[in-house]
Amino acid sequence: MSLFVGTRRYSVYGYDFILSGNCPAAIDGLHEDFTFFSGESANTQPVTLVLDRETPRYQDLPECDASVYTPRNVVYRDGDRRILDFGGRGLGIYEPLQRRFTMTSESPDLLYEAGYLFLLSQIGQRADQQGMSRVHAMAIAYRGRAILAMLPMGGGKSTLAAALLKHPELRILSDDSPFLDRNGDVHAFPLRLGLLEGREKDIPQAHLRRVERMEFGPKYLVNHSYFAERVDPFAEPGMLLIGRRTLSPRGRLERASYSQAMQAMVPHSIVGLGLFQGLEYILERSTGELIGKLGVAFSRARNAHRLIRRSHNYVLHMGRDPEQNAQLILETAESLFGNA
Repeated sequence: MSLFVGTRRYSVYGYDFILSGNCPAAIDGLHEDFTFFSGESANTQPVTLVLDRETPRYQDLPECDASVYTPRNVVYRDGDRRILDFGGRGLGIYEPLQRRFTMTSESPDLLYEAGYLFLLSQIGQRADQQGMSRVHAMAIAYRGRAILAMLPMGGGKSTLAAALLKHPELRILSDDSPFLDRNGDVHAFPLRLGLLEGREKDIPQAHLRRVERMEFGPKYLVNHSYFAERVDPFAEPGMLLIGRRTLSPRGRLERASYSQAMQAMVPHSIVGLGLFQGLEYILERSTGELIGKLGVAFSRARNAHRLIRRSHNYVLHMGRDPEQNAQLILETAESLFGNA
């Protein structure tokens, strides 16, 4: 029985949801992540996300064979329901027709992460339906112009964002996955900053929380409250940076061609490597349905093309000093847009 009845409603680019359950740690964590999107929209019936801290009741499940396997879970189908087994540690029940996802586990961290990943998959799918697309990039705004830095997972996007936010001239759009619209304009997705242990030392403890992740171990999350007053909801294209890690002590920028930028966009947006897709939630019957979703790639490619055409494109050879990398980006932005 859920003890907390959700009264907070969230609307993320047309995807509405409500939080419920008896695990305050998981619910409060998701509220902190999505607080920028608090509020109602009359466009859709909200999805209810229930996070209950209790022993999963496997004994109540029907006998059926698995239909989808992922590194995080095994998925079973029971009519319209999808049943997700998180390695015996947690149990998720997704009922699309009832617009409800229920997650039970003894672990608050697993409840939080499962809920977070579910929302990412659903929000991304909804955005694709509306012609918007995510980019696996850190996004900062300077004088209304977006600066996107594309780096692979673990490449230092959040560390770079934290260094850039030390400069009051800069504002944040997203540390990991901003949205592009049909014109290539950039829309905010400011959930949190994720820092590996040792990188969190400059952040006040009041804005930090530590979580244990299913696949990648512990991570420190910098709450939205840390940068809440520094979010821009929207920015026009400005700079697109194709990140490269180097062993050099100092970073440098060099101009990138259109083909270099579009080639980088293929994994970071058009295919979406590094972006959580959530196939366990969006596939109705089998992986064969991916064929029917290939039309999404055209929409993503169009958005990427328009961003690139309207941006100053660079290869960012990142040095070992995050502060110097941030200063290099700021100085370049000032030279390009300082008189805007």
